[in-house]
Amino acid sequence: MQDKIDDLRDRQQQAINAGSPRSVERHKGKGKLLARERIDYLCDPGSFHELDMLARHRAHAAGLEERPYTDGVITGWGTIEGRKVFLFSQDFTVFGGALGEVFAEKIHKLMDLALKVGAPVIGLNDGAGARIQEGVVSLASYGGIFYRNVQSSGVVPQISVILGPCAGGAVYSPAMTDFIFMVRESSHMFITGPDVVKTVTGEDVTLEELGGAMSHASKSGVATFVSNDEQSCLDDVRFLLSFLPQNNLEEAPLVETADDPDRLCESLRDILPASPNQPYDMKKVIREVVDDGEFFEYFPHWAKSIVCGFSRVEGKTVGVVGNQPMAFAGVLDI
Repeated sequence: MQDKIDDLRDRQQQAINAGSPRSVERHKGKGKLLARERIDYLCDPGSFHELDMLARHRAHAAGLEERPYTDGVITGWGTIEGRKVFLFSQDFTVFGGALGEVFAEKIHKLMDLALKVGAPVIGLNDGAGARIQEGVVSLASYGGIFYRNVQSSGVVPQISVILGPCAGGAVYSPAMTDFIFMVRESSHMFITGPDVVKTVTGEDVTLEELGGAMSHASKSGVATFVSNDEQSCLDDVRFLLSFLPQNNLEEAPLVETADDPDRLCESLRDILPASPNQPYDMKKVIREVVDDGEFFEYFPHWAKSIVCGFSRVEGKTVGVVGNQPMAFAGVLDI
């Protein structure tokens, strides 16, 4: 019996170190966290429970001789501030984080469990798209993810965190989720890369221009939130979840506040100008009125003439929408 226990522990250790030393070194050299480090940072300490740790691909005829455990994605559930979440983390050090049949099956299972339990789904995306060696099976597997994105829409929160390349078929699922987080100079989302664009259109574009965080935050409106580094990005994910309910049948968490709900906001007199022609910052007004001055703005770089975000009033989550006089006099544009 001890031999079997030792063999299991050895396999689990192999799964934890599924990426080759060279791949891990290159990944860390870019200043990026490993897939498991991201989970550890995001979840409450010791709360993550991994699913299908020893899963491996079945593509024996595809020329893939190596069969690392996890198959390039870590799935499971944990807690954030004591509340259950289901999450997957793509491992770029294993097959470049490319999606294969077993890889997709693990995500399918995770999303089914999240929908059944009624808990948020968080995807930590860092992969090169479909695993070409597995052919049409790999491409078809995306359909199962898209189907579950639709089934979960409006039922449980779906959050996508782009922490590296997200190309080809991999970009569609994040676009169908509720919120997308990206990191400057590190995250990229595009259907086809700059080389293909050059071949087809003759136009030279950089990765940042084509699918960088600020391009999607300010031009396409795909990226909801943008951070300067992975740690602050994951901190923002935790902060966002504090405003959201677990599912469509529950209330958002009630948070204690030191602010008196009947207080007078005297400083509003100084923020609002006497002249209707003089602009002022609507964000200052919002932070003065809501609990503890907390306002989590989404799409801050897109359509700047309107301000939207989450706050709390008397401890309850509220959505805030306000015209921003500092940008185009707060008028709505298209």
